[in-house]
Amino acid sequence: MGFLNRLFGGSNNKEENTMTKLNIGIILGSTRQGRVSPQVGEWVKGIADKRGDANYEIVDIADFNLPFLGTTDGQEPGIAAWNEKLANLDGFVFIVQEYNHSITGALKNALDFAREAWNNKAAGIVSYGSTGGARAAEHLRGIMGELLIADVRTHPTLSLFTDFENMSVFKPADLHLNNVNDMLDQVNSWSGALKTIR
Repeated sequence: MGFLNRLFGGSNNKEENTMTKLNIGIILGSTRQGRVSPQVGEWVKGIADKRGDANYEIVDIADFNLPFLGTTDGQEPGIAAWNEKLANLDGFVFIVQEYNHSITGALKNALDFAREAWNNKAAGIVSYGSTGGARAAEHLRGIMGELLIADVRTHPTLSLFTDFENMSVFKPADLHLNNVNDMLDQVNSWSGALKTIR
């Protein structure tokens, strides 16, 4: 029976199951001082970790010290480390802030510093702003299409007016929990399916 389980992908071994789980990166899309994206990212990760269906980790763009694209010869260690991190992930959840109706310059720069590492993977979006970050999310969807990232439909939107105290302390309404879980269901399904073609 153990042989058949291994042959057909089933296992009673917890360590073996952990090794076969998908790796999903929760990408913080802002690097500015005073940002609230770490609060939102930790909230999403807390929900995700309770599911037990994948390995979730926070990926903070700020940790990689990426230069601006076009101002470097590409030899900075952060660029290689960024691409290596993305290559080891099967899918993504982008924590997106709206700036001037679009995503941050830091996120666009980070997206542009990789290519193949994004390809044939799935992503969800959790956005926030005065209109829930919806306009930034729509811009991100266009960029993801060019990078061969399949973006899922369910999209939790958080309001600076109702989900944040003084626009700085994150206090999400309970109603967002179902949307986050629905989004994660889709990210995991699509990430697993797309892994078969990479």
